[in-house]
Amino acid sequence: MTSEKEIKPANGYLIFALVVAMIVAGIYQIIQTKNPIYLLLILAAFVMALGFILVNPNASKVLLLFGKYVGTVKQNGLYWANPLYKKRTISLRASNFDSERLKVNDKLGNPIMISTILVWRVTDTYKAAFDVDNYENFVRVQTDAAVRKLASMYPYDNFADEGVEEDITLRSSVNEVSEALEKEIEERLSIAGIEVLEARIGYLAYAQEIANAMLKRQQATAIVAARHKIVEGAVSMVEMALEELGKKDIVHLDEERKAAMVSNLMVILCGDKDASPVLNTGTLNH
Repeated sequence: MTSEKEIKPANGYLIFALVVAMIVAGIYQIIQTKNPIYLLLILAAFVMALGFILVNPNASKVLLLFGKYVGTVKQNGLYWANPLYKKRTISLRASNFDSERLKVNDKLGNPIMISTILVWRVTDTYKAAFDVDNYENFVRVQTDAAVRKLASMYPYDNFADEGVEEDITLRSSVNEVSEALEKEIEERLSIAGIEVLEARIGYLAYAQEIANAMLKRQQATAIVAARHKIVEGAVSMVEMALEELGKKDIVHLDEERKAAMVSNLMVILCGDKDASPVLNTGTLNH
């Protein structure tokens, strides 16, 4: 037997009534006949009582007979089976696992702290019971291994100075990373008969030793990007100003005066502070 086999033992309520009847009958006969032989009837009833199996909702009982797999009881209720069966309870409920924060290196070699939240449940009780030593510990270890592998596949974030822009990053591509993580964990846990319901990144940050440096780097990248937009907009505005002045014939500017005007406009438009106006009461050359 290398796969799960679902079985349904005898009705436990009927056997329970039989056991009670045997005990009552044994006691009655001992009182009436004073014959101790009826103690065997009571003893047999207690031995039969060892065969009762109580299965709660979303739980299962794996039955073994001298090391041989007999089957799994999944339907909830009271059942009775061979008293010699060894019974092992395996939960079929969905379980949450919040991994510890692991320190790993991303694709670019930056140390990061990462953890995952996993929702899983057992679907094959035979694999969970016999193909792995401890299926709950197996889930923890394999999840940590999958998170380490995932972190090494993607960069934490994109930076302009890296030279190569990644389509998927750990910080911004939440859905894609979660799908890859779920697939990786599911492949690892399939040997234990475990289904992955959901897997996602629970915590993500740079390691403490580089957190301040990477924050400054992110700020610098944001400043450069903002400056790029400002300069691009300023050039467009200067170009529009020169074009409108020439089109409406408001003033005629030679190349030197155009250069001075462009310089002044770029300073005003690209400066961090508001410009202070200066009134020229002389000619354009003074």
